[in-house]
Amino acid sequence: MAIIGKDINQAKEFLRKKQLVAIPTETVYGLAGNALDEKAVLSIFETKNRPSFDPLIVHTDSLQKLEKYVSEIQQQAYLLAENFWPGPLTLLLPKKEIIPDLVTSGLDTVAVRIPNHPLTLELLAALDFPLAAPSANPFGYISPTSAQHVNQQLGDQIPYILDGGECGIGIESTIIGFVDQIPTVYRLGGLAIEDIENVIGEVAIMSHSSSNPKAPGMLKSHYAPRKPFFLSERNNMPQPENGLSAYLLFDHFIESIDKKYQRLLSPSGNLKEAAHNLFAYLRELDSQPIDRIFAEFVPDKDLGKAINDRLKRAAAID
Repeated sequence: MAIIGKDINQAKEFLRKKQLVAIPTETVYGLAGNALDEKAVLSIFETKNRPSFDPLIVHTDSLQKLEKYVSEIQQQAYLLAENFWPGPLTLLLPKKEIIPDLVTSGLDTVAVRIPNHPLTLELLAALDFPLAAPSANPFGYISPTSAQHVNQQLGDQIPYILDGGECGIGIESTIIGFVDQIPTVYRLGGLAIEDIENVIGEVAIMSHSSSNPKAPGMLKSHYAPRKPFFLSERNNMPQPENGLSAYLLFDHFIESIDKKYQRLLSPSGNLKEAAHNLFAYLRELDSQPIDRIFAEFVPDKDLGKAINDRLKRAAAID
């Protein structure tokens, strides 16, 4: 299994040798490699078993460094960066040739962000290259929100996991691009649409894709547990029958069902807490001796929009 530790220098040395390291962010743990080195980038795709048509996010620690990798930062992109970086926001910007086509799946835009985690920011500041870092899990499975999650699934394939504790937000970053200068959300995530619109006005929202996505994390089926996963409104939630069922619920239990088979995302009804618990509880239920998992939608506002997006894609429904 991988070494788990907090040694920035050790992580840096593995990365300089074109090896992969798992890194913590405020959203989820990332599987990181040198974004400028095609061998390291290819290793990310191979380790995750990720299709090469699904582009990666490039991480750096400053706008000054970012200008080495993108050819243009639109005014609205600057406004978003100034307000939300470091933070759970990814921008799709025109790339410079220094970014390999493998990173962007041949697209002329690259997804970039500055993550808000002290260990990873320290690591990025110590490197002379940016890091490509999708979530540190097998492709399509539940994203990891702790070092232990990473080690359980990829620990035998990578040498080091930089342990930054549990991820504060718990779902991936919001991705925004600019289609004919119109700000467009390609992936709902840890930054609420309402907060974005308070800064730059109304944004368009693009639905997910079943093939050749224009940004990371757009595939229809994603973030899924191994057990059959079903999504329902609370008043239509099926009762257990013919085997064991588990239930992922928002803020209160179903009284007719044994509570040991239920998890509440937020007993207080807090959407930030629900987002933080989402992937960890999905993993927990998936590891139980059950036959299926049922989940309910959360209120479709603020971070609830991103939570519902993840739930729908875990269930592979529109």
